[in-house]
Amino acid sequence: MTRLLIVLFAFATSAQAASKPNFILIMCDDLGWGDVGFNGGKHIRTPHLDKMAANGLKLTRFYAQAPVCSPTRASVVTGRHHDRTGIYTANNGHLRDGEFTLYEALAAKGYATGHFGKWHMGTLTRTVKESNRGAKKPENYSPPWNHAVDTTFATEAKTPTFDPMWKPVKSDEVAFGGNLRKGWNQISAGEKKELYGTHYWTAEETMVDPESEKLMGDDSKIIMDRALEFIEAEHGSPFLAIIWFHAPHLPAVAGREDAASYDNGSATGFEQNYYGCVTALDREVGRLRALLREKGVAENTFVAFCSDNGPEGKDGAPGKQGPFRGRKRSLYEGGVRVPSVIEWPAKIEPGSTSGVASCTVDYFPTIMDIVGFKMPDKRPLDGVNLLPLINGSMSKRPRPLAFHIRGKAAWHDGMMKAYGDVKKGKWELYDLAADPRESADLASQKPQELKSMIAAWTRWKASVDASDNGADY
Repeated sequence: MTRLLIVLFAFATSAQAASKPNFILIMCDDLGWGDVGFNGGKHIRTPHLDKMAANGLKLTRFYAQAPVCSPTRASVVTGRHHDRTGIYTANNGHLRDGEFTLYEALAAKGYATGHFGKWHMGTLTRTVKESNRGAKKPENYSPPWNHAVDTTFATEAKTPTFDPMWKPVKSDEVAFGGNLRKGWNQISAGEKKELYGTHYWTAEETMVDPESEKLMGDDSKIIMDRALEFIEAEHGSPFLAIIWFHAPHLPAVAGREDAASYDNGSATGFEQNYYGCVTALDREVGRLRALLREKGVAENTFVAFCSDNGPEGKDGAPGKQGPFRGRKRSLYEGGVRVPSVIEWPAKIEPGSTSGVASCTVDYFPTIMDIVGFKMPDKRPLDGVNLLPLINGSMSKRPRPLAFHIRGKAAWHDGMMKAYGDVKKGKWELYDLAADPRESADLASQKPQELKSMIAAWTRWKASVDASDNGADY
């Protein structure tokens, strides 16, 4: 009888694990809204992302929580505005110990957790001169393994997107009318190599040998190799895999074959490397989708894709923000509206599209609802549950979407957007339905509406400040 009970318990446990969806959150670094085929981009080939969009839900009005990378990443794993978490902008602050993360929530539900690629929510070493901060800022030590991540393969910050441990060959090319001297190329065999200064880490004070052959070649492939190993190892158990590519953050370097595939006679070397590293990244998304299907888990795996902010550089740089105003570092649309897809065949009809405002801060409450997790306290979340949107019953975001970084602010209420310079006390108002390019400021025409939106943002910011001062811990 005891043996029968053990068998029945094992069967029930296995069935329960099989019913739990897996979660994979993919993020690019500085990829523009217009850089993907599924948003109409023609300059870069992204066939696998386009297939993902065709088989899932394309979110045409999806936002990064910030116009730079570290804050957006904090929003993903906490469901909270980054100012609440201790990360104020790139390389400023760290994910505090008191924050409750997606990794911890899913670990409590029996999930294996893995993080692959960029981390950028704190330093990964207290002892080594590393990347942007490392031992220079030991007070910002906040690595993945301190936040319930079982398997880590991560860098603190950026790396070259090819041969990531080594400084790429600098180009002398002067592009875009002479106002931009940028460009890098793959290191040739026999050329003298110099370490870039960013390393991959797997555990406390455990660095991957930067001279390892496993760290040579396309960085997106290097990251995906480790992620696929994790998925293979956890096959049969529910898992969370966060895969944060470095591409196409500068220095953008492609392998020679990928770069040469964009040599059309007019493309600069910078463009060829940028476009080529995005296509290489797209290829890795294809490998991931293929493995999920091979293992028979694609149907019940929630895969989300987005960028952490808009494209780097001025207008004319390789990254495209689509029809929108602004780029990276701006709270105008081009700095925070990013390409986004969710693929989950068990729940999402192929070819679905939504223009409802959604954001990286929404991943956390959505996944919490899917797995039935209740927060251990009443700390405020800024994200909203997107399951009604996935189910087709959400036609409007249930509450406004708020932004703040370095004295700039935005408040989205439906299709109306208030944009402000808080330090100067100057605010603008835009109707994104009629004017997605933000070319017509309606502040003088609708002063009462703008006043109401500013007041609402101010109340929200007071809550954020209270969190920042420790009220939630």
